[in-house]
Amino acid sequence: MLDLKQEGGVDSLLEQLAALATGSTPGAEPGFLDPPPTARWRSPARDEELASPLDKHPAAGAQAIGSAAGFFPIAPKSLAETCIGESEVEAIILKFLLLRGAATGMEISQQIALPFCVVEKLLHALKAERLVIFKSPATLSDYLYEMTDAGRQRARAHAEACSYCGAIPVSLPDYVAGVAAQSLQRTRPRKEDLRRAFADLTLSEEMFGRLGRAITSGLGLFLHGPPGNGKTSIAERITAAFGASIWVPRAISAWGEIIRLFDPSCHEEMPLAVGDRILDEEKLDLRWVRIRRPTIVVGGELTLDNLEITVNKDTGTCEAPLQMKSNCGVLVIDDFGRQRISPATLLNRWIVPLDRRFDYLGLASGRKVQVPFDQFIVFSTNLEPKDLVDEAFLRRIPYKIDVADPTQDEFRRLFRRVCQEKKVGYSEQALEHLITTHYRATGRAMRFCHPRDLLHQVTVYCQFLGQPPAMSVEAINAAAKDYFSMV
Repeated sequence: MLDLKQEGGVDSLLEQLAALATGSTPGAEPGFLDPPPTARWRSPARDEELASPLDKHPAAGAQAIGSAAGFFPIAPKSLAETCIGESEVEAIILKFLLLRGAATGMEISQQIALPFCVVEKLLHALKAERLVIFKSPATLSDYLYEMTDAGRQRARAHAEACSYCGAIPVSLPDYVAGVAAQSLQRTRPRKEDLRRAFADLTLSEEMFGRLGRAITSGLGLFLHGPPGNGKTSIAERITAAFGASIWVPRAISAWGEIIRLFDPSCHEEMPLAVGDRILDEEKLDLRWVRIRRPTIVVGGELTLDNLEITVNKDTGTCEAPLQMKSNCGVLVIDDFGRQRISPATLLNRWIVPLDRRFDYLGLASGRKVQVPFDQFIVFSTNLEPKDLVDEAFLRRIPYKIDVADPTQDEFRRLFRRVCQEKKVGYSEQALEHLITTHYRATGRAMRFCHPRDLLHQVTVYCQFLGQPPAMSVEAINAAAKDYFSMV
């Protein structure tokens, strides 16, 4: 077991993890680096099997169509290909039947997201054990299945331990292989990708170049500077440079424990259209969901519990931590330094994952599992980074960018652009009055958010008077008085 309290500091801790990664870890499942799992996938262009760079572990059986365009999971043709134990699958089927009372084989297949040919064999095995019976014939070779008293008794025992009865989980090694195949480290955004991602922001060439180098590195970023200059807006647009979508499992199985990964509150599902080429190639493994490449933003509400696997005691299922849900995407720690936990505590939790690109998580059983730590982390703060963290941590986030106030030329260009976007009549005279009266005369600093916010106030002012939205000295004065009254 890893001793986090022994003397020697961070270097000693890294040595322990290196030893664990290259040796055998009691109670740890195969993880991200050593020993790595297998992902078998084919290129539709060449129609040949390729092994991922992680192809060393014999237990994984997930298959996927892989190409330069992406990673696509293929439906398993047998239970063995799922790398999930038969008893675990049978438990989910029985719990579903306990909930429904009776269901056809096709309905069960759709519920647990396995092909009918795989489910049919399992149902016949359950019938042979006298846990289910054929209640009546259904379409084609299907039947309506109902549980026996013995089946209901067993289902209740399973439900007491865990009530989950959704899609069959993906094995942990197959999930790790899926992350590796879709890793941000495999993607190096081109300059035109970055231009497209930041097209709606006003960035100087110097700022664009610094951001481009940081994003291309894939190593994380510190954005710091005064509030209102678009740090969060920049962070939220980084994901778009890496591609539109990825595949994630609905749930993961690790040592028999079910970890829910797909989260509608964090992930935006992107359903496949009927004409998608993946459907022409192979049948999709419905245990995986195509989502928009995730951007997860957390602020002052972040706690250490959000970074660990949590157990729902009512259902018996586990919930994946935030960093796991953000794999292959972007995780933004907004307002860094204002969380309920100290910056040192948060950064100590992540100092090893940032360095090694994998994390150790504890299961309810006490076992440790090694999972990928494969996301672009952005720390956004109004505070000075050197006042929050020490040199050892700053070294692991090599790109630190000061998001400074706009120049007057940038401020003017942004005002014209926002007027065009919001369909507000532009007035050079009104803008000059704003700059002279409400900035130069007061010594107030310009912020990138001011044009958007002030023009919103101008629009409301004009609506109140029943006028078309347009800049004027009167409208600007009213907006400035309301907006800057306490600033």
